Amino acid sequence: MSTRVELRRGIYRDSVVLMQVSQAVAACHGVAAAIVAMATPLNLEIYERLGFDPAAVEGASPNDLLVAVRCEDDALDAAAAELERQLAPSAKQQSDGFGSPPAPRTLASALRRGGSLALISVPGQHAFVEAMDAIQAGVSVMLFSDNVPLEQEIALKDEAARHDVLVMGPDCGTAVVGGLGLGFANALRPGPVGIVAASGTGAQEVTCLLDADGVGVTAVLGVGGRDLSAAVGGRSTLAAMKALDENAATEFIVVLSKPPDPKVAERVRAAAGRLNTPSLVAFVGMGQGDLTAATAQILVALGRSPTTPPEWPAPYERAPRPGFVRGLFSGGTLCDEAMAIAAECLGPIASNTPLQAAWALGDDLLAPGHLMIDFGDDRLTAGRPHPMIDQSLRLERIAREGADPQCAVLLLDVVLGYGAHPDPATELAPAVAAARDRAQRGGRDLAVVVSLVGSRSDPQGRDATAERLAAAGASVHLSNAAAARTAVDLVEGAGR
Repeated sequence: MSTRVELRRGIYRDSVVLMQVSQAVAACHGVAAAIVAMATPLNLEIYERLGFDPAAVEGASPNDLLVAVRCEDDALDAAAAELERQLAPSAKQQSDGFGSPPAPRTLASALRRGGSLALISVPGQHAFVEAMDAIQAGVSVMLFSDNVPLEQEIALKDEAARHDVLVMGPDCGTAVVGGLGLGFANALRPGPVGIVAASGTGAQEVTCLLDADGVGVTAVLGVGGRDLSAAVGGRSTLAAMKALDENAATEFIVVLSKPPDPKVAERVRAAAGRLNTPSLVAFVGMGQGDLTAATAQILVALGRSPTTPPEWPAPYERAPRPGFVRGLFSGGTLCDEAMAIAAECLGPIASNTPLQAAWALGDDLLAPGHLMIDFGDDRLTAGRPHPMIDQSLRLERIAREGADPQCAVLLLDVVLGYGAHPDPATELAPAVAAARDRAQRGGRDLAVVVSLVGSRSDPQGRDATAERLAAAGASVHLSNAAAARTAVDLVEGAGR
């Protein structure tokens, strides 16, 4: 084995970019472990957990780029070449030639060149200052950073109100502004619908269902998962609704969220009733309508007839079988929606999410009976790529469930679009086939149901991804609600 460790002083790359670089290097033939990240205390801890020598990075600071690779001797050169290829600036990033101004190195210098939106993705403890600088310069902010203290979020949103700009976030993973997708976003056509979302994957689900029926968006404005809490009080949600109401191109406004604080929910509904633009408020949870039904309401309001979302059937017989449903999700809202639907028929479900879980899962994420796991939960993504980028944790769990005689149905989500894994079916299709094969050798017919979130124009290829998963033995549904109901129907003894 060969090991290469280095610190590149004073070089910064966005955390999402570095997650993708790490994944690309780790995927190289012969690589046993790889990390490419800013040398923050958390990343240095992960570096040590991967078995690298802490003495080799003594004196590292968060301003240094950490590179560490362990691989077979003959694989080092190829891994190093892939690293440099991934880190190389694109043609758009390079200078236009002699005399061109240098690229801005600070947010303040970038703002002096103009612009109306700043995307901030720095560690949460440093995000406040950068976001406040942008707001006070009269610029709206998409705050991708998570772990921003609650009191700082409130202060930022109050300052934004004073400057008549918008704060999207913290922990805003999805937005579409001016036709440009930011964070995890799908390739969407322009259209009449404006969306305010405290849920990233919820917004992706609805916009992709709209896209399947030929309807596009004016904007998707994420507000962060805490915005509709009692403490934050819907500050950004109300501001975003107002902004869309003033946009002449927006013909219909949708507000999406996991269950909010009840008083804040009343405030949002009251504000929706005062808009000049027709609107729909859709909260996902127990006793609430699902996102597919909400999408149908939007289409009807626009004078269109909703169609049945596309499905790609599996080769197995759709008959109930003994055992339990195991949901392995990368999207928190998709997990919550599936759990709410399934619990109505299956009863209590164990989960690591707070939505009506029978009991909280421990660190091992194991429990008897029905369970659903959100692998995108902050506790599972600390120091590692989001499961929409890095599927390794779910791949391990798919294999485990394939070997578990109690597992009757595997329910998965696959989220396509910009920022997500460039070809998730390449890893998931073999994993699905292997799990089903192992179950068959044990005398079981394991059913696999996939909720696919994607638009026709997404770079991964929506239909091609669906066809590969179906060929591996999965039933694939563009509607997450339909996928959840299909999973329930495949379980013997489900109350209906």
